[in-house]
Amino acid sequence: MSAAIEFRDVTLTVSGGRVLLDGVSFALEEGTTTALLGRSGCGKTTLLRTVNGMARPASGQVRVFGEDVQAADLIALRRGIGYVIQEAGLFPHFTVERNVGVVLECEGRPHHERRERSHAMLKAVGLDPETYAKRRPRELSGGQRQRVGLARALAAEPRLLLMDEPFGALDPLTRAEMQEMLRGLLRSVKKTVLLVTHDLDEALYLADRIVLLAEGRLIANLTAKEFLGSQEPAVQAYVRAFRRGEREAAGAKVHTSNEFCEGGPA
Repeated sequence: MSAAIEFRDVTLTVSGGRVLLDGVSFALEEGTTTALLGRSGCGKTTLLRTVNGMARPASGQVRVFGEDVQAADLIALRRGIGYVIQEAGLFPHFTVERNVGVVLECEGRPHHERRERSHAMLKAVGLDPETYAKRRPRELSGGQRQRVGLARALAAEPRLLLMDEPFGALDPLTRAEMQEMLRGLLRSVKKTVLLVTHDLDEALYLADRIVLLAEGRLIANLTAKEFLGSQEPAVQAYVRAFRRGEREAAGAKVHTSNEFCEGGPA
């Protein structure tokens, strides 16, 4: 399987010499989903933004389907990449239908084609076009806005999808619903996906591979099963932090049960 994205020794610094990315190298196979995991400020979003040219490395190379991003026509490159961000980033004065079809509008597609494609994509993300197409973003819930954002990202049939904490602002139940919808959708559309998240559960549920960053450096690039069983200290620390409250509650339950069995307080 060929690489859709290649990071080749990517380093990025900002004024003052602070290093945001430090020699990052790995590749995403075409048609797979990769989750970028790590603490806030570790370089996840910066690395993702190098793919569409919104961040430019000081050294190294980012290649998208074999083309060097720094040598690419950025307008054409970005129109071929779906981009989903937290809070969706919808145009508030556009209808839902126009928001979904805005990339097609930029490409000069005729109105009937944009309308047909917008409605098809709304159905794909679980929104009835008859109900939602003419609404404005302010008339939608947070989860519905994220569905519209995803529909917009996929409307022009990009081969590549970048997702930057797309569900981070949602409540746990809505987030779970969105994750389930996205996983089913990705199985049918076969896109290459780079997903930024802090949430290990989300990474395990959605991704084929998990890449862990720390202080701008690549620490691990593993399958979900390998990640959970890794002996790398940074990976183990991330796994230990996962569902800590759930383990604490389970331990308290066992402790209470032991007290009862030993004749302790009821």
